[in-house]
Amino acid sequence: MTFKPLFFGLFLLFFIGCKETHFYLSKIEGKQISISDSIATNNEIEAFIKPYRNHINNDLDSVLAYSVDTYTKTDGDFNTAIGNFMADAAFEEANPIFKSRTGKNIDMVLLNHGGIRSIISKGNITTRTAFELMPFENTLLAVEMKGTQIDSLVAYLSEAKKAHPISKLKLVIDTNFNVIEATINGKDIEDEKTYYVLTNDYLYNGGDNMTFFKRNRGVHDLNYKVRYALIDHFKKVDTISPIRDDRFIQISN
Repeated sequence: MTFKPLFFGLFLLFFIGCKETHFYLSKIEGKQISISDSIATNNEIEAFIKPYRNHINNDLDSVLAYSVDTYTKTDGDFNTAIGNFMADAAFEEANPIFKSRTGKNIDMVLLNHGGIRSIISKGNITTRTAFELMPFENTLLAVEMKGTQIDSLVAYLSEAKKAHPISKLKLVIDTNFNVIEATINGKDIEDEKTYYVLTNDYLYNGGDNMTFFKRNRGVHDLNYKVRYALIDHFKKVDTISPIRDDRFIQISN
């Protein structure tokens, strides 16, 4: 039994020695590893992924509707067919949700020109089309704004010189970008009236310098992504043929 003190002493010496050992990071090194077709496929990983990839591609390639022409966000100065379609579709799909929750209607829609990330090509429209058109996870919000706050929104649009998608709002500006006419649902904007403006969370949070949304009287998160509003609308309409119209125009002085 005389080995116990010796064993304990060695254990204690080792333990103390370990406690006094310190390690420090002296440098970090890295190198670039190029990925190309020359890298061999791992058959085991490929076999595991393949059924999931096929399932996703089948969903994305499912046909939802048909487009009679090709539409881009550059086909107009102040309103575009594709932008008009997106704003109108957002209204058509979101308004029933908003009304069921509040008993009120959305008065107008404002989305952003930069949020249109693809074209709609002539021919079949698929789920993939909607994901390419709106790849972001933006959700729809209904913002309560007084007429005096809508004035700031109108001023922004008149100065932006971009075809931001709008619906239910009509704007006429002159060659100096002064507002000649601004109406919502065909009626003049009333200073003290509360309007419900449908937009997305990116713009509500000040995206594209749309800071006017922060001066609001309340906000309703519909928990409904813009992309899925488009998908739902594609499924309902079967065929789309949007046009440029007079919802936002510039006229000579």
